[in-house]
Amino acid sequence: MADQKEKEASLDTGAQGPESPKATEAHDQDTKGSRSREREPQDEAAQLEAARAKAEENYERLLRVTAEFENYKKRAEREMKDFKRYANESLIKEILPFVDNLERALASVHDPGEKAMEGLRTGVEMTLNGLLATLKKFGVMPVEAQGKPFDPNVHHAVSQEDSSEYPENSVCRVLQKGYLLNDRLLRPSMVVVSRRPEAQGKNESNEADPQHSQNQEAQPERSKKKKIRITVH
Repeated sequence: MADQKEKEASLDTGAQGPESPKATEAHDQDTKGSRSREREPQDEAAQLEAARAKAEENYERLLRVTAEFENYKKRAEREMKDFKRYANESLIKEILPFVDNLERALASVHDPGEKAMEGLRTGVEMTLNGLLATLKKFGVMPVEAQGKPFDPNVHHAVSQEDSSEYPENSVCRVLQKGYLLNDRLLRPSMVVVSRRPEAQGKNESNEADPQHSQNQEAQPERSKKKKIRITVH
C-alpha cells in the first residue's frame, strides 16, 4: 500500500516538472497571436481614418478643378463672343474715311436748284445711306454729339468758341463724327466746345457785383466835379 502511494506521488511530481521547449514555444506563439489580435482593431481604425482623410482631400481637389474648369469655359465663351462681335473692327475702321468723304461731298453742295448738282447730291445720299445701313447691320452706330454736353469719353475737343445758342461746355459743332462698334468706341467725335461769350460774362459778373454798379453810378458825378474845377481856374 505504501509503495503504491509513493509511485503515484512520483508520477504527480514528474507531471508538474519543468516544461519542454516545444511547449514553451507554443505558449509564446499563443501570446504573440493574442497581442496581434488586440492590435488589429487599432490598426484598422487608423487605416480607416487615413483613408477618410485622403477621400476628403481628393473631393476638395475635385471641387477646385471643377470650379476652375467652369471658369475656363465661361472665359472661353466670353472671349469667343467678343471675337465674333469685334472681328470686323479693323475693316470698319478702313471704311469710315469713305463715309467722311461722302458726308463732305454732300455738305459742299449748296445749290440744289441745278439739275447736275441735284443728281450728284441724290446719288451721294443714296450711297451714304446704303453704306451706313450696312455698317448698322454689323453694330456700327454714330456717337451723338451735336448739342450734347461735352463727354471726354466719346468726344475729342479740337477748340472752343463763343456761343449763345448752346449752353456752356456743350458741343456746338461736329468736325468729324465718332462711331461705336456695339459698346466699344471705334473713334471719338472731333468737336468744337461752346463757351460763354466774353462780353456776356463781363456783364453778368458786373451785375452780380454791387460795388461795381455803385462805382459806375458815382463815376459821372466825379467827372462833372472835375470839369467844374477846371472851369473855375
